[in-house]
Order: sequence, then structure tokens, then C-alpha cells
Amino acid sequence: MTTPFPALDTDLSALARSLEGDLYYDNTMRTLYATDASAYREMPLAVAIPKSKKDLKTLISYATQNRISLIPRTAGTSLAGQVVGNGIVVDVSKNFTKILEINKSERWVRVQPGVVRDELNMALKPYGLYFGPETSTANRAMIGGMVGNNSCGSNSIVYGSTREHTLEVKAILADGSDAEFKSVENSGFENILQSAAQKNGSATLLDKIYLRTNEILAAPDNQEEIRKNFPKPSVERRNTGYALDMLLNTSPYVGAENTAAKPFNMCSLIAGSEGTLCFLTEIKLNLVPLPPKTQGLVCVHCDTIDESLRATILTLKYGPQAVELIDNYVLECAATNPEQKKNAFFVKNKPDGSFPAILVVDLSRETKEEVEALAADLEKELKEAGIGFHYPLLFGDDTKKIWTLRKAGLGLLSNIPGDEKAVAVIEDTAIDVYDQPEYIRDFNEILKKNGMSAVHYAHAGSGELHLRPIINLKTAEGHRQFRMIAEEIAALVKKYDGSLSGEHGDGRLRGEFIPKMVGEHNYQLFKEIKKTWDPNNIFNPGKIVDTAPMDTFLRYEADQKTPEFKTYFRFHDQDILQHAEQCNGSGDCRKTQMSGGTMCPSFMATRNEKDTTRARANILREMLTRSPKENRFDNQEIKEVYDLCLACKGCKGECPSNVDVAKLKMEFLQQYHDVHGVPMRSWLVGNFSKMTGLASYVPWAYNLIYKNAPLRKLANSVVGFHPERTMPLLHSTTLKKWYDGRKKEAVKSERKVYLFCDEFTNYNDVEIGKKSILALEKLGYEVIIPKHAPSGRPQLSKGLLKDAKKIAEENIQLLKNIISHDTPLVGIEPSAILTFRDEYPDLVDEELVAEATKLAQNALQFDEFIAREIELKNISKNQFTTEKRLIKLHGHCQQKAISSMIPTKKMLSLPENYTVQLIPSGCCGMAGSFGYEKEHYDISMQIGELVLFPAVRQQPEEVIIAAPGTSCRHQIHDGTGRQALHPAEILWDALV
Repeated sequence: MTTPFPALDTDLSALARSLEGDLYYDNTMRTLYATDASAYREMPLAVAIPKSKKDLKTLISYATQNRISLIPRTAGTSLAGQVVGNGIVVDVSKNFTKILEINKSERWVRVQPGVVRDELNMALKPYGLYFGPETSTANRAMIGGMVGNNSCGSNSIVYGSTREHTLEVKAILADGSDAEFKSVENSGFENILQSAAQKNGSATLLDKIYLRTNEILAAPDNQEEIRKNFPKPSVERRNTGYALDMLLNTSPYVGAENTAAKPFNMCSLIAGSEGTLCFLTEIKLNLVPLPPKTQGLVCVHCDTIDESLRATILTLKYGPQAVELIDNYVLECAATNPEQKKNAFFVKNKPDGSFPAILVVDLSRETKEEVEALAADLEKELKEAGIGFHYPLLFGDDTKKIWTLRKAGLGLLSNIPGDEKAVAVIEDTAIDVYDQPEYIRDFNEILKKNGMSAVHYAHAGSGELHLRPIINLKTAEGHRQFRMIAEEIAALVKKYDGSLSGEHGDGRLRGEFIPKMVGEHNYQLFKEIKKTWDPNNIFNPGKIVDTAPMDTFLRYEADQKTPEFKTYFRFHDQDILQHAEQCNGSGDCRKTQMSGGTMCPSFMATRNEKDTTRARANILREMLTRSPKENRFDNQEIKEVYDLCLACKGCKGECPSNVDVAKLKMEFLQQYHDVHGVPMRSWLVGNFSKMTGLASYVPWAYNLIYKNAPLRKLANSVVGFHPERTMPLLHSTTLKKWYDGRKKEAVKSERKVYLFCDEFTNYNDVEIGKKSILALEKLGYEVIIPKHAPSGRPQLSKGLLKDAKKIAEENIQLLKNIISHDTPLVGIEPSAILTFRDEYPDLVDEELVAEATKLAQNALQFDEFIAREIELKNISKNQFTTEKRLIKLHGHCQQKAISSMIPTKKMLSLPENYTVQLIPSGCCGMAGSFGYEKEHYDISMQIGELVLFPAVRQQPEEVIIAAPGTSCRHQIHDGTGRQALHPAEILWDALV
């Protein structure tokens, strides 16, 4: 392994050996931790994945001895560069994930810092309890990070920030000693101070912290400066610097007679300190009752941002849970994202066709009647004030879609084409909500004066709109704008006595401006606090105090030059590098299986940053930008990070930034093959159709080998497959031979369907193909298998794009004149037919794009076709059995990303007594050949064990397990012993 600090190489090796957890100092891992969700990039010395409290103490001792820094990190979604630095990044997200204790009667929970916020609430729900603060990243944000940043979220109107809910913490101080901080009454606080003062020269670091903090807060001149220069009290979101104002408002300093004053609690200072004061090991949180049972959202459609802000003030009298803004930029980006486009179903455009600004008002109450009455009164008042033009009220699952859209805002903004992006620079300003309309008018005047525009979204009800100017940070002008806008808006926030940071923290983005925001006197107090807590400056230095200029260590250099990349795929309005750069680091790919969805299966299994979609985008961006090689694709580090990408396509459907890592992987592999040649196993998999076609002449010989366990294991080992993996057997005939042999029996009809006889169905799943054809015929359709080539899916999966392109172009030429809306191309295997929709239009030569697009529009999965015909009333439930059956349906990854599971559920629900329930599984873990390969078999099975296998095992025998994908059915068989059926088989069996 290499490191930029050769003198420490040996020491790092020794440190690695002394840890129970892991220490990485290779270039790949350091690169992956060089960025977060901010605009910053700095290579760390190493990355530690500690396993225990002992490891943390070892790291603190090492850092002190070697005068290097430790950078605490959980999910790495910080927007101000909090977890970027040149020391050792200490990632606690993998091993410090325990919920230690829940106390229902006293309403508190004790957790380790790596507990995910949403997963905590899942565990608390049976107790009727809830941790209130909610970030937009709540399905991967961790409690340690939320304390570090003093996170708030959309519901802070009701629940405030994390600071208000942090009761106690256990921490390791800079000298390696243990400390516990909690609320102390006045007498207890005096005892702490007296005891510390009496120790004189033997005072501990903890003693010194209490003594110096009290000296600072007790001094009248300091009290005056703090009260005069901190944000005004009505600004509830206040994260600028250390929270000395919060400590000053506790009972030791406002007087015991002030019954409203809270006891002294150092947790108020630790919350928002960004890991610069101590290292947290346990956190005790206050809990609240579950939110009201009935959530109702009024989506106020406004013509302008200013109108929406005037609406905000009016809505507050109705006691909302949240008031959130979604502006036209976010809605425009949502329109280009497959998943979020569905979630924007409620949007009504303005009369001129443009997108509105939408204010989402959460009026949750116990009953639907209460919500409806409030919503009616609110709508009436808005109309009387001449505000808004559309006021839909939504309940139930629709509310989840709206909040998903709102939370996806950060990722969606990366979809703006080209190098100009909505940049996080002044997105965290918080002011009094009643000052907000005037503040935003002033803000936009500054932008207008500088020829700039911005995105406006998020927490309107809390006085903290996320404001993101559109800037190209790859240019010198962009760098100038980055600094200029930060300086001007800092002055504007100070004018309104607001907080430059409301919830995202200071980090290295805003630290430079803290002296201007709170005054030089208070800034010196911050430096005193940091020096007292951390004498050797080992905890996340350069954040909050002594921060480098905010335009240094940026991810992109001014006038950054990168070569043009000739690629096999088209990336539309961008090149491959720009596509990778769409990843802004928000970490949506770090959610676990408990949050649902597909992205990213390998991370769900390993919990390693290296196995995230974000890591794959980051490593490609890094190497295409900075590699010294002439061919920047010729890179082992990219190959290493992409190794566990299953190419499942989950990211294409679920990544708000539309980063299609499967496509990036296919492109990279072809570029890599161009240099190094195609490995034998990849060639064999890519030429599945040819090889299986040859074997189909003697299917008995092939099956003899693969039905016999010792022979199968030997054969698997020869080609690089895992010996324990069973192999799909060959049918005694092929589907095409069977079809050709029964032409006299075939149904003739005016309603014609062209069936795509994919390579998997033709050789292995022949019975499924037969039943599909027979079912279509019985429903009154003439089924025609036209002349066509294989799908090209195996070639694509192994990065054989040149071969796949030839196949795609051949299929387009063969099918373009016969496939139309009235005579669609229907496919049985999702991955095969969806290749026409997904990859073909981006792969073929330019002159064939129009034909490829037309073909893509009329290439349907079997269940999509049936669902369409049901809608057209060409198929009815009267044609099916009335027998009662329960079907558990596992969705195919690419189907979920490119299409939908709704048609499958609609088709299988057609028999009137069939009940269809979706298994909440992501990827099955097989993903084509991935799960067969010897080095991927174990993780393939781990992925299956996350949700799918346990869900299948607990089903009674009479329950039908359905899975459209051939790989999924095979994985279910190998993992559970159950036979899953293709939906087409189930439909055939249900026909009467």
C-alpha cells in the first residue's frame, strides 16, 4: 500500500496491527474518503474502521504522538466539508450501530453513534415513541452525525434540532480519558467547579473543560458580547460556531429564580461541534410520542417564490408539522428522473406551462376530519389573500411520494445538464421566518446584480430555505463567484441577525466567516473552547476555528482541463465524466435493506463505503480527472471498486442524481478490455447464446454433467464459477423448435403479438415460453416469433459493448418495420426485453437512434402487455379461475428501475380471488452471472439473505412465489429450495 507520507508508512503498518478493526492507507480507499457531499476534496492519510472503544483510544493516542488529526465520520453526507481533511478518517458507520437501551416510561433511548435515524424510529415504533429531528437523508443519516451537525430537518417547527433532544453523551477526550456529559442542577454544577478548582496541578482535562467554560460564560464582558452578536433569539436554527449562547441561557447564568431556564448541560455545546471537541461513543436521546395518526399535505401551488413565502407566514397559525418549499428547478429535474417523475403526480403547471413553486403544508392530526377542516380553512384564507392557484390535499401513500420528492431535492439538482450545478455554498442560512420574504428579495437582488440565479427549496416554515446558486466550479469565474456570493450573503445574513449555518454546519465552508457573524471577540472565545477541549488539535482541525479559506481544497480546480473521452455509449447532453460527476455525494446509496428499495445491494450486504454507488462514481470521476495515464480507463483502481457492482440498475431508478453506474461499469469494462483483452470467463458468459446453442444439440450430455454434483463442481471450477452453485439445465428442445413444429396448431387472429424469444427462454426456460404462448393464444392473440438476434444482455453484462452493438443494430434492422404500438414486441425475460428500452438507444449508431427509440417504446414485458390489454378491456377476469390463491411477488431489479412492478401486480390480480403481495426485497443477489462467479458467490447469498430468502422461507407451501427474472428464480431455488414461478406461468395456470 502507498501513502503520501512515506515516513509514516511503517507507523501506519504498526497502527493497523494494533487495531481490532481495519486501517486502510492504499490510494483507492483514501480517494473514496477524500470527499463527502460538499464541494471539497482532500486526500486523507488513512481510513480507520474501528471495531471497539479500545480502537478509538488507540487512534487518539497515535494521533497525539504523531501530531496528526482524526476526522470522525458516519454516513459522510456533510455539505460543508466537515469530514474532509488530511488526517485519519475514522468511520464508525459499520461497527458502532447498536441501540443499547430503550426506556419507555422515561422516554429516552441510548445508542451508539452509527445508528441510522430512520432505523432507530423503526425500533421505537412498537413503544409508541419517536426521535423527532428528521434530515432529508434520514434513511442513512446517523445519530453521531446528527449530533455533530445539530441536524434539524423539515419538522423542526415542532421538534426543534438534535441539540434539544441530546440528553447525555459518553465521549473520549483528547487525552484518551472517558467522560460523561449530562444535565446538572445548579448545586451539582457548583460541586463540579469546586472539586475541579481544588485539584490545582492535578486537575484532569475534564476538570479544565468545566473550569474554563465557566470562566468564559461568567465574565460580564463575554456575556454582553455573546448576547449582542449571536443570532437573535427568534432564529431557532442557529449553528454558527460553538453554542455558547445556549449555555449562557442555562440556570447558572440567568439565575436560579428563572424557572424557565434549563440546567447546565455540556451536550448543548457538543451538539453542533462537528467532532472538533471529543469523540462520541454513546448518545442518550429524548423521545416524543409518535406523530399524529393522519398525515394530510396541502400542496399550495404558487406563481412565484415570493408568493410562497407570504403563504408560509399565513400557514403558521394553523399549527403545521412542517412547511416545505419545492421550487420549479427541483420539479424540472424531477421530470427527468424515472422515480421522482412518478412522485410528482400531484403537480399542476402554471397556465403558461411552466412549473410552479409548491409549498407543502403538513397539517397532520389524529383524524382525517380534523385535517380536512383545517385544510379548507387554510385554502379559503389563501384564496382571500390572492395566494396560490391550486391546493390539492393528499393523504395516505400519496404523502410518502411527496416527501420522497422533497427529500430527493439535493440529489435531483445534480441533474442539471452540463458543468453548471446548483452549488452548496450559502444553502444553510437561517433567519426569522417573518423576515424571510424581505430577506429572499434582497438575496435575489444580489444574485440578479451578479447575473446569477439560484434554486430555492426546503424549510420555508423554519426560515431556512436552501438557496443554491448555479455555478460552474470548473472555471476560474466559478471560483470567483463561489467566494463572492459567500461573502455577500454572509453580510446579508448579518444584516437580518440570522445564522449563516442553520443545520448543515460551518465545516470548512463557513468557518472563515464566523468572526464576521459573531464578532471577533466571540470568535476568540471559540478558539479558547477548542484549545481547552483539544490541546493538541487532533479532533477534526480546521473546522469552525482556524479554517482555511473557503475556496481552497475544492473538488474541482479552476479552469480544470480533462481530455475528451470517446465512448461506446452515448451520455446525451454530457460526457461520461459529467455523468459520473452528477453524483453529489448525498449518499442515497447507503441506505440499508430496512429502508426498502434496490440500491445498492452490495453495500447493504457489506456496509462498506467502497461498495456504494457513490464510491463507484467517485473513483471513476477521480481517475478520469486526475490519472497520469494517457488512457485513463486503463486503471486497476476503477476495476477494483466496480468489482462488486451487480449492474442491477437499482441506481438508475433510485439515485436522485440519475447516476447509472451499471452503464458506467459496462463502458469501463469495454474500455479496459480494449487494453487488456477479454478474460475467458467473461467471453464465455458474453457468448452464452452461442455456447448454449451448441450444447442444445446434445442437451442430455450437458444435463448429465450439471445434474451430477461432483461433475458440476468440477465443471464450475474450470470456468471460474463457484462449485456450490447449481446451473440451469437445458430443455430437451428449444422454444423456437417447439414453435416451428406447431405452426398448424397456432391460433390465427387479427390481434397479433410478436414474441421476442430471448436466449434464456429459448434454451433453459422453454416450459415458461410455451405457457406464455399458449396463454396469449387462449386470450385471443396470434403469436409470431419474428426473425431476430439474441438480446445482447450477456454481452452487455460483461462489457462486450462492441458485440452488443452489432446485435442491437441487427435487431433494429430486423424488427423496425414490423413492430408498432398495435403490434408490439413482447418479451418474457425482463433483462432481455428491457435491453431494447434501456441500452439500445444509447448504443447504436446515430442514424439508428430514431428507429431504436421507436422500437424501445413498443418493446413490452409480458405483464406490461397483459396489463395494457386489461385496460383496453380486451382481457377480463371472467376468463380466469375463481380459486383463491396468495402470491408473493419478488420484483426484477431492471424491471423496477426501467419499468414498474405495477403491471405485474395488475396482471396477477386479475383472477378475482388472487391476492398479490410484493416481497419488500431489493436485488436477489444473482444479477446474471454475478452470483455464479466463485469470488462473488458468498456476497450473492448474503444479499439474498437480507430480505428475500427469509421472506420466501416463511411462506406456507400453498403460497405461490412469483419472480419474473430467470436469475431471480434460480437464486430463490439455491437459497431456499422453493420453486418460484414466472408470472406468465401463473397466468396460464389460472385460465379456464
